Amino acid sequence: MKLFIREHRLLIGLQLVQSVLVCFILWLDGSGDMLTVFYSIFLSLFLFSCYLIYRYVTRRGFYKRLEEPLMSLDESLQETEHVPVAEALDQLLKSQYRLYQQRIGETEARKEDHLTFIDRWVHQMKTPLSVIELTARDLDEPESSNIREETERIKTGLSTVLYMARLRTIEQDFRIRPVMLESLVHELNRDNKRYFIRNDVYPKLDTERSGITVESDEKWLLFMMTQLIHNAVKYSAGKSKQIMISLYEREGVAIFEVKDFGIGIPEEDRKRIFNPFYTGANGRRYRESTGMGLFLVKEVADHLGHGIEMESVVGRGTTFRIVFSSAQNIT
Repeated sequence: MKLFIREHRLLIGLQLVQSVLVCFILWLDGSGDMLTVFYSIFLSLFLFSCYLIYRYVTRRGFYKRLEEPLMSLDESLQETEHVPVAEALDQLLKSQYRLYQQRIGETEARKEDHLTFIDRWVHQMKTPLSVIELTARDLDEPESSNIREETERIKTGLSTVLYMARLRTIEQDFRIRPVMLESLVHELNRDNKRYFIRNDVYPKLDTERSGITVESDEKWLLFMMTQLIHNAVKYSAGKSKQIMISLYEREGVAIFEVKDFGIGIPEEDRKRIFNPFYTGANGRRYRESTGMGLFLVKEVADHLGHGIEMESVVGRGTTFRIVFSSAQNIT
């Protein structure tokens, strides 16, 4: 209604001015019966009001559509009143919708090509890295250790890129099955022992009981655990020589917990640590931080239906937990 009045206010104002002007001219001329003049003006305004009412009623759906925002793109394909202006608007929205769909399709195709290239590039880079690593074994120390250390860093970075690319199709890339947490932790510790030695920080496993098994995807869960443990080691180096890995149950819910005794997370950064590319104060001190590790952990946890908890005290350390729901805890 408001839009209708705003569109016709000039016409309404012109009609009123015209009526007043006619009365004024006849009054100055002194001719004619003024009652007849007033009646003519009243009849004119009445007919004009009927015209406005008819115009609003026949175009009510059109004005309502213009006033209310679209809640979805499909609403732009809905037809309104069968009047020329409304039909023209429908055609305009349909053509705009088709153009939008075309542009979206082109963008998605370019994005898919780019991600496919990234996937293949990451896999291709693993081969020369393996060759470099094998060659480094024949070198003397400390050159051999330095080269292996740098290749490990490159592998970690490539792995992050690969998992980030796979995240777009995680719905088709995971398989839920029983996973024994303790076995997964032992595997993770074996794979990262050189990382622990290099940083002089070592994990200690504390299990409430053996055999805690959950329903999850082993590959993605291992990735999440690795990210949390790498962060714990990185931010403990030079301050503490130990991190705690705990497996326990809390009110029927299985918990994987990583606790470090490092620098902690400043309070102003805690609400943003899961944002993509956010490194915070600690990330600026440790130049290797990309700001993507915790973001990927949170995204994967959401897809798998796991919870993420965090506690931190500056100067005393940080605790991260992966929380498996009671339905996912099968023992």
